[in-house]
Amino acid sequence: MNCPKCRHYMKRIEYRGIEIDRCTRCYGLWFDNFELEELNHLTGSEVIDIGDTDLGHEQNARTHILCPQCSPPVLMRSESDKKQPHIQFERCPKCKGVYFDAGEFRDYKELTISEFFKSIFSK
Repeated sequence: MNCPKCRHYMKRIEYRGIEIDRCTRCYGLWFDNFELEELNHLTGSEVIDIGDTDLGHEQNARTHILCPQCSPPVLMRSESDKKQPHIQFERCPKCKGVYFDAGEFRDYKELTISEFFKSIFSK
């Protein structure tokens, strides 16, 4: 599989029995359906996100992203996390796979106290 952002090879990595794909160039992360939720609940799983946050921010500018999993390729949708709206990622509407740019998964796992309270009171 190739990275939906930089088109380089994505290597399969494993954390506690859950396999995901990580780009060998930009270090973006691909999560198949439900893998993101599973890894989010595992303590220490943020170690899989080894990419440079600045490069991740640059990659966010790319908006026309095709799903690397689906055939024929499907245009992915940009989404924001409800609890942390500054985190933007791409989701495939067909296979439900999710792509995070470098640094976004680490940020996703670090829900601050202020973000937590904002998410509660914004409902």
